[in-house]
Amino acid sequence: MKKYNIKNLSCPSCASKIQDELSKLDEVNFVSINYAAGSITIDTENMGKIKRKILEVEPEVEIEDINPEHNRSSMRLLAENKRSIIKIITSILLLLVGIVFEDALHNTAYHLAEYIIFVFAYLVVGWNVIKMAVKNIIKGLVFSEHFLMTIATLGAFAIHEMPEAVAVMLFYIIGEMFQGIAVNKSRRSIKSLLEIKPDFANLIKNGESQKVSPNNVKVGDIIVVRAGEKIPLDGIIIDGNSFVNTSALTGESVPRKLNINDQALAGMINQSGLLTIKVTKHFNESSISRILDMVGNATAKKAETEKLITTIAKYYTPIVVTTAALIAFLPPLLFLDQSFSEWIYRALVILVISCPCALVISIPLGYFGGIGGASRNGILVKGSNFLDALTQVKTVVFDKTGTLTKGEFKVSEIVASNGYTESEILKYAAYAESNSNHPIASSIIEAWGNIINIDRISQVNEISGHGIEAVVDDKTIIAGNDKLLHKKQISHPNCNVKGTVIHIAVNNIYAGYIIISDTLKKDAIKVIEKLKKRNIYTVMLTGDNKHTAEAYSNILQVDKYYAELLPEDKVKHIEHLIFENKNGKVAFVGDGINDAPVIARADIGIAMGALGSDAAIETADVVLMDDLPSKVDEAIDIASRTRAIVWQNISFAIAVKALFILLGTFGIATMWEAVFGDMGVALIAILNANRILRMK
Repeated sequence: MKKYNIKNLSCPSCASKIQDELSKLDEVNFVSINYAAGSITIDTENMGKIKRKILEVEPEVEIEDINPEHNRSSMRLLAENKRSIIKIITSILLLLVGIVFEDALHNTAYHLAEYIIFVFAYLVVGWNVIKMAVKNIIKGLVFSEHFLMTIATLGAFAIHEMPEAVAVMLFYIIGEMFQGIAVNKSRRSIKSLLEIKPDFANLIKNGESQKVSPNNVKVGDIIVVRAGEKIPLDGIIIDGNSFVNTSALTGESVPRKLNINDQALAGMINQSGLLTIKVTKHFNESSISRILDMVGNATAKKAETEKLITTIAKYYTPIVVTTAALIAFLPPLLFLDQSFSEWIYRALVILVISCPCALVISIPLGYFGGIGGASRNGILVKGSNFLDALTQVKTVVFDKTGTLTKGEFKVSEIVASNGYTESEILKYAAYAESNSNHPIASSIIEAWGNIINIDRISQVNEISGHGIEAVVDDKTIIAGNDKLLHKKQISHPNCNVKGTVIHIAVNNIYAGYIIISDTLKKDAIKVIEKLKKRNIYTVMLTGDNKHTAEAYSNILQVDKYYAELLPEDKVKHIEHLIFENKNGKVAFVGDGINDAPVIARADIGIAMGALGSDAAIETADVVLMDDLPSKVDEAIDIASRTRAIVWQNISFAIAVKALFILLGTFGIATMWEAVFGDMGVALIAILNANRILRMK
């Protein structure tokens, strides 16, 4: 499977058409065209046949190898449009000559010269359009925008409206060129996100540093990152400290301080000191690689609005052509005082204004602009369908630990019972939890602070959702929640301990408990407030006991909370909320491996991307790269603004076209006005769609 750049792809429907035709070939095992990124991914051994097929379907489209150094600057865009600019200037000069001398030529023996000038001016800009229309007709694709422009302009020649015929084709080509520039500008904004890919890694081998491709670095290798360089792979800092720029990953402009034992993510830019990093993930599994894949594939999942417009476009042009034909011939046939030339002219005006370019191009442009704008703010949306879904969210459900709280647990209190000391309780808890990588287990081991001799542990049994049973020094240690004590029928004085609590029992005798403290994230309260202003119902799910959950619930002011939940319980609650919210979407925000099933079940799954588990990130529809819950509100805001701009374009385009069709039918609008109306609508809609990319 290989990826290529795809050039001269002017609209999403063209991309769909090429993809459909290529997928029918026996030589093609897989094909996917990404219109937003201007790329095609294909699995085939016969690229020659693929290129020929693309030329058959869309003669102007080309594919080329991806060049990482390729820079589509403004000067390059002008260079790419050089031929079009020369044709446009030539046609304008000939058109002006024809208009200035039209009366003189028409009334003299040089009548033929009038035709020669206008026909030549017309063919300079219109030949490719006519050629495309003919090729499409041969292939059975009669009703295309090329067909509309060709029939409208040839009809104008037929009724001797030659300057207007040239002007229609001229402004159509000018509009197409500016549309192409606008699309490429938007596409470059998304492609600029892909430029965060690191080019090299400084691998330490035999005590020496050598530059290698990030793909050639293995897990466990040691790399160094100097000031000004990108961190090429995910890893743990084993030496040095520095401030890093995380904007490529999170959209956050404030530098972050990294010290020894901190996690460094691929794509961060080292701003000051020298960092030595032990690689923990292969490049293909790194944060930056996930971002590249998510952004690159996001536009493949289309919103319902996009699908609707694509479907309408298939029937729109035949209806327009039929309507124009009826307007051209019915009035003169039914009323003797009406002339064919007058009604044919009106029909041609309707054909010109009815071109669906504004809708077909600007709507997908709006959606992948929304995806690009979100990505630049540290929010990865995996498809425009999820942007639409975010606008319909009525309930947001949060996991607590690691989502609303930092997940940075510390032992804050130890309460001993039945003659045991605090030190003994902490020791037994540390040994029981020694094989767990859960943050709570890590906090207990850190508080114990001594070396754990694993030879003293003979058996460990993890009881899902309850705790751990282990044999330490031939003593059976129970470390878990209140439910585990009841399950093991261990007598204990207090069931209702406030806070995150680990109860300890030794040989079925209650020894005491350890209270673990966690802190809320700095924006956790703020996001609940903002969501409530949107009239969005908020829910918190947690595996903590009821008293801990109640305490956090009161601080956060969530509408509802559910405590002491196993992973399967969270799924049941989500399903119940989805059933109750038939007129809206339910979003779930989580970060852990145990959240993956709930993220998958929710209408919209949202995962924390910086510290969240790979399973949660892969399952999620939206990924928050800086782990801030306030990004949930930002994601909804970006989605709402994207949808608003898309519907602005739809409403504006339909309203203007309907007005001009009405004016054209009554003979008020001319072809000049129609072509300005058509191209003007398309360009305004595209510029409006580009506003989304500048959202902050």
